[in-house]
Order: sequence, then C-alpha cells, then structure tokens
Amino acid sequence: MVTEFDISLPSIRQVQNFIKQASPIELKLLTGDLLTGTIMWQDQNCMCLINENSEQTTVWKQAIAYIKPKG
Repeated sequence: MVTEFDISLPSIRQVQNFIKQASPIELKLLTGDLLTGTIMWQDQNCMCLINENSEQTTVWKQAIAYIKPKG
C-alpha cells in the first residue's frame, strides 16, 4: 500500500519551508540526542539532516521529539 505525501499538513509544509530556505534547525530525538544542521529532504517516513561538516544523517520521523529553528 502506498500512502500519499500529504502536503496539506502544517507539519509537512513547515519542514518544506525549512528545506526551501535552508534554515538551520535543531532536531531533538526521543533518545535525548540533539542534532543541528539543515534538512536536505523529507519523505513520509524520514528526513535527511546535513550538519556543519556536510555529514548526512537520515532520521526516522517517529524518533523526533521536536524540530525548531536554530538561534
């Protein structure tokens, strides 16, 4: 079963804006780990975060506690 990517959801639109603007963000995981960088892409299940060293990390959305603009 394929689930559509619902761009009408505010959370999806907010992340898309972070991507378009290449906004630095802070992403906290449910484990307590704190990641910072910019979001490169998102799909229904994951997003890819790039840190200041250009290292890419794929994060499962269900592992995220919060995302906020950095600064």
